[in-house]
Parts: sequence; structure tokens; C-alpha cells
Amino acid sequence: MTANSHQISPPTLSVVIPCYNEGENVALLFGRLLPALSALGVSFEVVCINDGSRDNTLDRLLEVQKGESRLRIIDLSRNFGKEKALSAGLFHSRGQAVVPMDADLQHPPEAIADMLAKWREGFEVVFARRDARTGQSVSEKAFAKGFYWVFDHLSDVRLPREVGDFRLMDRKVVDTINSMPERSRFMKGIFAWVGYRQAEIVYTQGERAAGTTKFTPWKLLRFAFDGLTSFSNFPLRVWGGVGAVVSSLAFLYIVFRLIRTMIWGVDVPGYESILMSVLFLGGIQLLTLGIIGDYLGRVFDEVKGRPLFIVRQLYEPGEGNEA
Repeated sequence: MTANSHQISPPTLSVVIPCYNEGENVALLFGRLLPALSALGVSFEVVCINDGSRDNTLDRLLEVQKGESRLRIIDLSRNFGKEKALSAGLFHSRGQAVVPMDADLQHPPEAIADMLAKWREGFEVVFARRDARTGQSVSEKAFAKGFYWVFDHLSDVRLPREVGDFRLMDRKVVDTINSMPERSRFMKGIFAWVGYRQAEIVYTQGERAAGTTKFTPWKLLRFAFDGLTSFSNFPLRVWGGVGAVVSSLAFLYIVFRLIRTMIWGVDVPGYESILMSVLFLGGIQLLTLGIIGDYLGRVFDEVKGRPLFIVRQLYEPGEGNEA
């Protein structure tokens, strides 16, 4: 049974919001989101995913649900990460159009009206492009630009610049994404890979309403590498070229030593050059094994076939709670 079968007449719009330790933002979010959605004049639902929060996020969401019948809450059994929490929200969404957004109000709810207008024109994906990166340092902006450049040159999928998860997708697009079985979920890449007829709007990114970002520099680096390896096998293929170059240089050096020995005789080789060669080649080999191991780990995860997420409790307004 799919998520769509729970309701005979699905709402026009579903807003999907992953939440991890966003207790401070819940009241601020709904204080701005609900008026913006009500002004659209369409039926809607809000699907919030509690991704194993350790604060009072779930309690705050349940308080809002007492007075809001269009809020559905998915409580995951633990923290699965934003990408999988977002996947859970997309699976349980029922709207003819679906909009994922963040809980910290950096994605302005008022921009949904512009997305909906484009959708009514016949576009199946309407992505929101931020006009500037708010609240980020120069190094973070440079890292983002570098990631997009590398991804575009090493992958067959091109990511729209300055576009995150904030977008509107038609039901057929969401159903296509839900049917994809892969467990390494880089959602920005998946959103771009599925294609369909696309349009864009431009919005001004707001400041984070409360709390701090959950992405540390190390997590961002790991996220970027996961995205690259999810959509490109170039990191695997490149080491064939590196091996060929190193082997060619080694062969040329052997020829050079033979010619030098024949002309000037035998001399004592330098200890430093031997040490440098061993360390260099050893480092290359370990780096290669590390990248191969990352791809092998992905295969291992896929073969196990574990679910993307586990729903501990599904809180439906006005109904008994489902496990």
C-alpha cells in the first residue's frame, strides 16, 4: 500500500519538512508557514519528519497538531540523516504537488506561491534559486562553488547553481523518486537526474530563525563526497590513469639509470630518493584502496537491502496513531 491510498481526495499541495533538533523553530515556522499556505486558496497538508531529535521537537509538533488538522507527523525510530528523512516525507506525502523545505525558515514559505503559479503553467519541477548565500563565510561559499564545479565536470548530471532541496515537484516526479531503490540518497542529484519539464524562481534566503546548523565542515565534506560518488564513477576510473602515468615515469627513470650507468658507471643510489618513492607509491595505493573501499561499501549497503528509514510512529490528526 502506498502513502497515496490513505486518502481518496489528496490535497493539492504537500509541504515536507525534515526536523532534527528544531524545537526552537517549530512555533516560528508554523506561525509563518500556515498563513502563507492558507493564502494560496488550495487544499494542503504539512508533513513533518522527526528525524530522531534529542530535544523537544516532537512535543512541539504534537502541540501544533492539536490545533491544526492538516499537520501529519512522522516520527522515525532514530536519526537517519536529512536525505533519508526527506525520502520518508516524500513517500508519505499525498499532494498533487510536493514542496520540500527546511524548518529553520531560510526557505521563505511565501515563495511557494510563485512555485505554484509555475506549476499551473505546466511545469513539473519548479526549483528555487537563492540570490545569495546568507550567513555563510567566504570559505564556505568557495567550497560550495568548488563542489559544483567538480560535480559538473565529473558527473553526467548537472546540478542547478545555488539550488537546494527547496522546490516544487509534481506528483509524477515524486512517484518516480519514490520508486528509486537506491539507499545512498543524494537528493539534489536525484532531483536533477529525474529530469521532467523544469522552471525556476529566485528567492532571497533568510537568516536561520533559531538554533545552529547541524552541518559541521567534516559533515559537509563527507556529504559532498557522497554526492560525487553517488553520481560518478570517475574517482574509480581516474586511478587507472594515475597508475599509467606513474608506471611510465618509473619506466623512463629505469631507462635513464641504465644509460647513465653505461656511460658513467655504477654509483651509490640516494637513500632519500628511495624513501620518497616508497612513501609516494604507498600513499597512492592507500588512497586508491580507500576510494575503492567507499564504492564497495555502497555495494554492501545495497546488497543488504535494509529499508531507508523506520517509522516509529505516524501521528495522523484526529485518528489513532499508527506504528
